[in-house]
Amino acid sequence: MFCKKLFSTAFFYAVAALAGGVFAREFTRFHRFEGNTVLFTLHVHLFMMGMLFFLVAGLLEKQFQLSAHPLMRPFCLCYHIGLLLTVAMLAIRGTGEVMGLSLSRQAAAALSGISGLGHIFLSAGLVLFFLILRKRTAR
Repeated sequence: MFCKKLFSTAFFYAVAALAGGVFAREFTRFHRFEGNTVLFTLHVHLFMMGMLFFLVAGLLEKQFQLSAHPLMRPFCLCYHIGLLLTVAMLAIRGTGEVMGLSLSRQAAAALSGISGLGHIFLSAGLVLFFLILRKRTAR
């Protein structure tokens, strides 16, 4: 049952990654933006840290029943919050870059701080995931 949830989550992130890639391409084209922007990393983050990660987690669940571990729910919560916060900050910062908006020092610091929180949640989620994996594979 939980395996299906992990694969559904992977599918959600795949769709989000595709949408993010299309948005980045069309948004930069519409604004005639040439150059590099954080917006282009949006779909890569969603594909790798979202889709690919949860596909692998689904396969590991099938083999090792990771969901039997009590830390699985906190892992999912931490990881999703972290990834979604990080991706949201990429989208906001990248959209501002394309539109040529200059941020005040305080606004730039706030975006960096929120992105940092996203990375902290992601890191905590990864630590929890590896603790779960370690316990479930030690049987």
